[in-house]
Amino acid sequence: MTLTFAERAGREILAEPIRLRLYIDGEWAETERQVPLVSPVTGQVVASVPVPTRADVSRAVTAARAAQMKWAEQGAFQRAEMCHRIGEALHSRAAGLASLQTMEQGKPLAESISDIEEAARLFHLHAEDLVRLSGETLPVTDPNKRMLTFRSPVGTWAIITPWNFPVLMMAEFVAPGLATGNALVVKPPAHTCAAVLASVAAFEEAGLPRGLVNIVPGDGAVGEMMLQEPGFDAIGFIGSSATGTRIQATAGLRRTIMECSGNGPIVVCADADIERAARAATYGAYLCSGQVCCATERALVDRSVHQQFLEACLSAAEMVRLGDPFDPEVNLGPLNNESVAAKMDRHLADAISRGARPLVGGSRQAGMPTELYYQYTVLDGVAPEMAAFREESFGPLLPITVAGGDRELLELANSDDLGLQAAVFTRDLARAFHFAERLQVGQVIVNDTTDYWDINMPFGGAGGKRSGWGRIGGKWTLMDMSDVRTAVIDLS
Repeated sequence: MTLTFAERAGREILAEPIRLRLYIDGEWAETERQVPLVSPVTGQVVASVPVPTRADVSRAVTAARAAQMKWAEQGAFQRAEMCHRIGEALHSRAAGLASLQTMEQGKPLAESISDIEEAARLFHLHAEDLVRLSGETLPVTDPNKRMLTFRSPVGTWAIITPWNFPVLMMAEFVAPGLATGNALVVKPPAHTCAAVLASVAAFEEAGLPRGLVNIVPGDGAVGEMMLQEPGFDAIGFIGSSATGTRIQATAGLRRTIMECSGNGPIVVCADADIERAARAATYGAYLCSGQVCCATERALVDRSVHQQFLEACLSAAEMVRLGDPFDPEVNLGPLNNESVAAKMDRHLADAISRGARPLVGGSRQAGMPTELYYQYTVLDGVAPEMAAFREESFGPLLPITVAGGDRELLELANSDDLGLQAAVFTRDLARAFHFAERLQVGQVIVNDTTDYWDINMPFGGAGGKRSGWGRIGGKWTLMDMSDVRTAVIDLS
């Protein structure tokens, strides 16, 4: 395989490994210790990443707290105008940021471009939501008093983001956080922090006051440092349920927004449009190489349409092309890291040993620059006791499980302890509402992929599950990142 696009991008963007720096209080800071950032696309070291110390984290918190107090005094329209400027500056840099993100993350360039443009739109959306976020005047029992509510910022946020959508998920917190008058210290993973750090140029071009956004990339140890800092008023997290559990145990009574793992089922009813369902399931399993919290992790199919669905999935699989993510014809790039690839290996080995059948794919692709290129895989005969059913695979895997009717479909869908997002395919409106009201997830998508997302959508987990709480998207994030303040005025 000749990675012509990747090699060209590597020469133009990262002619040689670049030395990244921390961004604290509006300035770039060096560190003594650096770790290599290795591209999953080429296997080459493309950057060296700074490892922050506890002193660096403390300095970032101090800067954020000082900046936040002044920022909170700005009016809503002034903060909204700043967010609009940041959105415009991000949009103008979409091509360069996307190329950098693809090199470090591995997703196809078209997906990275979409990510950056979506991040820019988030700043515009939250700017518009902010100036329409109103309080209310409430009736009181004492006629000599007046009671009214308004929104106030929570304060300084520790933001811990994952590696699958580096810039977009940073923006999912930074845009509503700035809009509502907060300051933030962002910790992206060390191995996907280059594009996040490069996006600082958009903040600076927009004229964002120093200290409001600080970026300290690192691993879990850096995250632990952040959690131990008393200067943080709140914590925003997107990532695995296991890590979210550890964070919450340390967070105590501090405000948290937690978006954690999903095991998104797509439910295919007997009356479904099978071709459409198969295309949606395929897309939901290969977008971002399946490394999406709402990916199609399980296809639960009514027995009466099982064979038809299999045939449609095999046909849809022909459209998946694994290869160089800089090639415009490729829609499946490498996995981001060995941990995910090893999990795919384990899930497939477990399922096959228990009787499941791989109909397409089933292994890593030989002859690639790294061992992270994994074949798109369709796995039939998956049973509830298999790891591929019980756990989030987070790779390009479509596991198919057969059920005998709506009741069993619903039971299988709800048998998992994760509850983020699900999809259901049916032509019957009453059946659609039946599933929408009974699936134990935060969002139910009817007749579209589990990977459906809109920037104005309140996205998050369901109660009683391990997928978190709070909502990412639209006015709901503004409300989660601000407090309801009540004022009672005595007129007597």
